[in-house]
Amino acid sequence: MSSATTAVPSQPTKSFSRSPIPKNMLGEEGYIRTAAALIIGDEILNGKTHDRNSHVFAQYCFEHGVDLKRIEVVADDEDEIIEASRRLIEKYDFIVTSGGIGPTHDDITYQSLAKSFNQPLQYHDETVRRLTEMTKDRPWVKQQNEEQRTATKRMALLPTGDLVEPLFVGEDTWVPVVRIKGKICVLPGIPGLFKKLLHLLTPYLPLPPKSQRPLRIQVFTERPESLIAPYLTSLQLRLKPHGIQIGSYPILGQGVFVSLIGRDLPTVSSIDNCNTITTSMEKAAQKTRLWLAEVAQEVEMEVGGKVVSEEEVALKRGRSLSNLNQNSTSASAEEGVGAAKAKI
Repeated sequence: MSSATTAVPSQPTKSFSRSPIPKNMLGEEGYIRTAAALIIGDEILNGKTHDRNSHVFAQYCFEHGVDLKRIEVVADDEDEIIEASRRLIEKYDFIVTSGGIGPTHDDITYQSLAKSFNQPLQYHDETVRRLTEMTKDRPWVKQQNEEQRTATKRMALLPTGDLVEPLFVGEDTWVPVVRIKGKICVLPGIPGLFKKLLHLLTPYLPLPPKSQRPLRIQVFTERPESLIAPYLTSLQLRLKPHGIQIGSYPILGQGVFVSLIGRDLPTVSSIDNCNTITTSMEKAAQKTRLWLAEVAQEVEMEVGGKVVSEEEVALKRGRSLSNLNQNSTSASAEEGVGAAKAKI
């Protein structure tokens, strides 16, 4: 008897065209400077689901030189979504929403945003076509009744009108990124798809040039935070005019991370302090990085620490979280034993 198994036929790969990159609504030299995230979902607020998308968005903004000013979580409530979206679009250059665009009754993001900005809510023909093409070969499609087919098609019921542009940013997905007033981008709540579409959206965004993006250097010390606090306070006062941000982040039982973040090009005085004057933007940006590194050397000496990589930071934080979880488990076990003894 043969031990060979019959291979399950794979679904054919779908490929769609991407939307052309539209004109920059901020102007030829305009860049996104500020951002906000609007996380939508009862499951986030009641603790059922852990929100990962705001963290992904925060990392994305930092890497691209955008100041993330606000992260807001609202319920699946039309009035809440309308109020928040109107307020955020007036204050920030770039807003993403996460969640509420599925086929169920509580997926009301599209309809709420359509109402918020007085746009019609209609089936978007191209989205319907891509959705149908993407799912037509899947077994569950043939088993759907009329009500289920309507629920599926509901995911293509989008805001339309002069203020709306559905952007198809990926070749292997039917889901569009609906952009409203050139600022609000509607993304799904599924973490993997949120991250994928966010990064595919990059060419469609007027992001700052690389020379204006921040650099972060972290110094780790085993000294208690209270011992280094006076020095960090004076350092922040000294470096604030140069656009350098200082932060300290203790790790339970290990020590403290001192974070140095700099992005702005140096002033003439700060360049003079480095004994270098240049008119080249790229050379100036490089000098900013060199200057930040020199500050890091000073911090190393003053706090008795050393510069660490992002990988080392993640490793130390992972150990801290692991120890915290172990302590929590031990405490819970002891409480359980105590309760059992009390019952006996």
